[in-house]
Amino acid sequence: MTTTGADRDAVVPRTWWWWGRRRSAVLDVTLGVVSALECGLEGVGFAQQASLPVPAGVLFGLLVGSVLLVRRRWPITVVLVSIAVTPAEMGYLMGIVGLYSLAASEVPRRFTAALAGMSTVAVYIVTVVRMRQDVAQADAGRPDFDPSGWYVPVVSLFMTLGLNAPPLLFGLYIGARRRLMESLRERADSLEQELSLLADRAEQRAQWARQEERTRIAREMHDVVAHRVSLMVVHAAALQAVALKDPQKAVRNAALVGDMGRQALTELREMLGVLREEPSSSSSPVVPAVSSVVPLAAVGRAAAAAAEAAAGGGAEAGGPCLDALEALVEQSRQAGAVVELVVLGEGRPYGAEVEQTAYRVVQEALTNVHKHAAGAKVVVRLAHREAEVAMQVENGPSDATAADAHLPSGGNGLVGMRERVTRLGGVFVSGPTDAGGFRVSAVLPVAVVS
Repeated sequence: MTTTGADRDAVVPRTWWWWGRRRSAVLDVTLGVVSALECGLEGVGFAQQASLPVPAGVLFGLLVGSVLLVRRRWPITVVLVSIAVTPAEMGYLMGIVGLYSLAASEVPRRFTAALAGMSTVAVYIVTVVRMRQDVAQADAGRPDFDPSGWYVPVVSLFMTLGLNAPPLLFGLYIGARRRLMESLRERADSLEQELSLLADRAEQRAQWARQEERTRIAREMHDVVAHRVSLMVVHAAALQAVALKDPQKAVRNAALVGDMGRQALTELREMLGVLREEPSSSSSPVVPAVSSVVPLAAVGRAAAAAAEAAAGGGAEAGGPCLDALEALVEQSRQAGAVVELVVLGEGRPYGAEVEQTAYRVVQEALTNVHKHAAGAKVVVRLAHREAEVAMQVENGPSDATAADAHLPSGGNGLVGMRERVTRLGGVFVSGPTDAGGFRVSAVLPVAVVS
């Protein structure tokens, strides 16, 4: 589990006031003590020049030097105090560290430039005055040397720049580096959050894909296997009824049951064989969770093609098509049902999904007739229109004299048909008729294949 910048900020201890780390507090305390000692020693000379008691000058120096403790919290205060005590010739360390802290802080640059300029001017003036006094005392016997000329101002300028420029420039560099690191850290945190969101979305998409493929497999197995087994049960019941009365018909029914059983076994072997296959290692694992969808998708494709042998379609077709409807209807006729196929309009090739969906709707509707309306007359209508293809399976009331095969019903047939049709943007309607039968209708938008 990754830790974002917000999490890292939340665990930083706040027991050191404005210091985020213990070593920062130790460093500032050390600098404050050194600055206080320096200013205390310099306070002796300040007290002598100002005709003050020496202890008062030392105490004043200690108080002034200890201001360096707050350089991280109030850098402007440190710089202002260092400027104020510049005429007293004390606080050199405080002035250097104060300028560095000010330049490295988040203080607006206009305030930094103004305070740096004030500090430079104050140090320059004091340096010029002090050097003139020193030069005048050292060269009092040399009338040819004038300290008020170019020597004192130039040397004072170099000394002032040497004291103020390095800490100021170094502080600006450190401040810019800190801001850069903070921006990079924030960017890394935002990238971590985006990656986390992408991973969550990928997992959701993988779960949705797995669920979609499971639904597709269940739908295909229901359409492919349930239809075949239903016909086998119907033929077995007919075989039982005519076994003693009409041996020849019993032989034909037994042959049909055997053929359908072999077809059902072939379809089941294809599906189970795909389930045992390992996913291809050459596929790119973009998201690990999605790789588990590969065998499910393969099973769905295998299930879609499994009914091909029973439907009479070619192996190259990739699944059942509308041309196989006649064979499908003939199988129901052989099972003893009275089925009429009516085709309206001129047939033409459609997309593979459209033809497979139309075939499955008719197949499942005929299966429901065998389950719930034994002996009923059935009319299958297929209409080829300009931009759509429509199919309708309508059966009348069941024949009371017909033997009921007592086929179980899971209640998923109509649901599966509706899912297939709506997924392609079509319309699905089903319900009982006034005559006591049942009607299933579906309309699919089509794209003509040239």
